[in-house]
Parts: sequence; C-alpha cells; structure tokens
Amino acid sequence: MHIQRRIAMAAVAAAALLPLGAFAQDSASFPNKPIRLLIPFPPGGGTDTVSRVVATALSEQMKWRVVPENRPGAAGNLAIAQAAQAAPDGYTIVMGQSDNMALGPHLYPNVGYHTLNSFAPIIQVSETPLAIVANAAPAGNQVKIANIADMLARGKSQAGLTWATAGNGSMGHLYGEQLKSITGINLLPVHYKGAAPSMTDVMGGQVDVAILSVVSVLPLVKGGKLTAVAVTTSKRSPALPDTPTVAEQSVRGLDTGIWLGLFAPAGTPQPVVASLNAAVAKALQTPEVRDRLLAAGSIPAGGTSAEFAKFLAVDFPKWGQVVKASGVKLD
Repeated sequence: MHIQRRIAMAAVAAAALLPLGAFAQDSASFPNKPIRLLIPFPPGGGTDTVSRVVATALSEQMKWRVVPENRPGAAGNLAIAQAAQAAPDGYTIVMGQSDNMALGPHLYPNVGYHTLNSFAPIIQVSETPLAIVANAAPAGNQVKIANIADMLARGKSQAGLTWATAGNGSMGHLYGEQLKSITGINLLPVHYKGAAPSMTDVMGGQVDVAILSVVSVLPLVKGGKLTAVAVTTSKRSPALPDTPTVAEQSVRGLDTGIWLGLFAPAGTPQPVVASLNAAVAKALQTPEVRDRLLAAGSIPAGGTSAEFAKFLAVDFPKWGQVVKASGVKLD
C-alpha cells in the first residue's frame, strides 16, 4: 500500500510539472509561430509608421514573422485592452504610447486595463514632439494660420478655433485643454479615430488645425500640404528644424511629447520578454532602422525592460496629476 501510494504521489507530481516543463521549453524556443503586433490607430499615422518599421526590422534581421494589425477605436484604448486580455505568451504584443498608456486609465473609468498592472513592459521604442499643423493652401474664405499668433487670433474670434486630435482623450486633446486654460481662447475639439482622417479634414478645410505627432504630419508638411505652426516640446524637432516651439511663440508652461513602447500582457515569462527586448533593442541600434525612424520624425529610444518599467512608474502617476488638474473626464 505504501509503495502504491508513493507511486501515485509521484505520478501526480510529475503531471503537475509537465505544463511548467512544456512552458519552459516553449519559452526557450520563442518564437516558433507568428507574433501579432497590435497597432491602436489606423494606417498612415505616427504609431502605425513606427510599428511597421519595427515589424519589418524584426522580420528582416531576426527572421521572425511579425504581423502588424491595425485595431483603431476608443482613442487607441481598444487595442490596448485587447492586448491586456491576450494570452501571456509573447505572441500578442501592442505598440502602446503616451495617449493610451499615460492617459487612458486616468481618463476613462472602464478602460479595461491598468498601465502598471496589466502589462509586462518590453522596451521604449521612440519619442517625438507633437506638432500643430494647418492647411498650407486654404481656399476661398478659409482662414490662413501660419503661426501661434494666427491661431490664437482665430481662437478669440466668435467662430473659435476648431482643433482636430487623433482621438477623444488623446495627448493632443489634453494639450488643447491646457492651451485653452492658459490662453483663454475658444477652442473647439474635434476628435478622430487616428491621425490620417484628421489631417484629411485639415487639408479639406473642415477644421482649422490638428495636433498630432511629428511622425504623422511630416510627409504632408514636406509635401507642402500642411503648414507646421509649432512643435510642443521645449526643443525643436530635428525633423522640423525650422518650426519654432510653442514656447518660442510666447505661450509658455507646456512641454509635451509622445513616446511609443512595446508591451506584452502581464504574466508573460521573463525569458520571452527578454528575447523581445533584445531583438528590438538590436534593431533600434542599426543604422537602417535609426535612419528610417529619424527620417519619419521619430527619435529612437531603446534600453532594458527594467528601465522602461522604471520610466512608466514615474510617467504614469505624473500624467494622472495633469488629468486631475485639467478636470477632463471621459465616459
């Protein structure tokens, strides 16, 4: 009886260890199937551009199959929530950024994720200023906006200033609320599901200006379709060296940029996170990837997953205080 009992207990213990052993083996061979990279915004915007540069680099340099998937909606929060609920195996990752990771949980009561609790940070990919852009060639009776003074004059008119953003609750939205508070202008936010449709309406004269990442607007600025009115960081963008900052144009106290980073669901094994981090960090150090990102208006980042987690631990509560001070709350 004792021998049979020991055999039974040994069998139970061996069965309990099987999933762990199998999982460890899966982690060691990662990746052995395609990786889904969720992109929270439509094609054509800054997040989409950077995401596809990274996906292409991993495919070319690591021979991994990385499949970009655009999942726009709810100011980018939809894709982030989907990633949080995915299996924690490294085969579903998401390109998060300031709009949804720094602001989302502070703005929406039921956003479906918590930045610090729902994810395993992989790596910070890039950073870029926001740019305020206007129609470069307004037609008919459309107002010409070439600088911050023009923009504020429009905002003090009876019609007010229409202000396109990449989404309700985005960084551009919150920046606009801060600008409105500082300058007292009549600012009317118009929210889109991403950068591309908002730029289309600026060029079409439906809205006065848009505030988007430099990555999003750079091709149209270079192509003469949009005028870069200002950038929102304390320093000028290397991609738009002739465009002054907002502070240079007499509106001080606002210094805001956009960062992008990769995330896996919480519980993803550390060896898998480490593999993803090492692969992306290697890609970001190559001249080809750096040149692609810089040419698009984005500044490459990098670092370890621990460094990214440390950054988030400071950045997330900081923006919580900004949201609280602004009084913005969304359903």
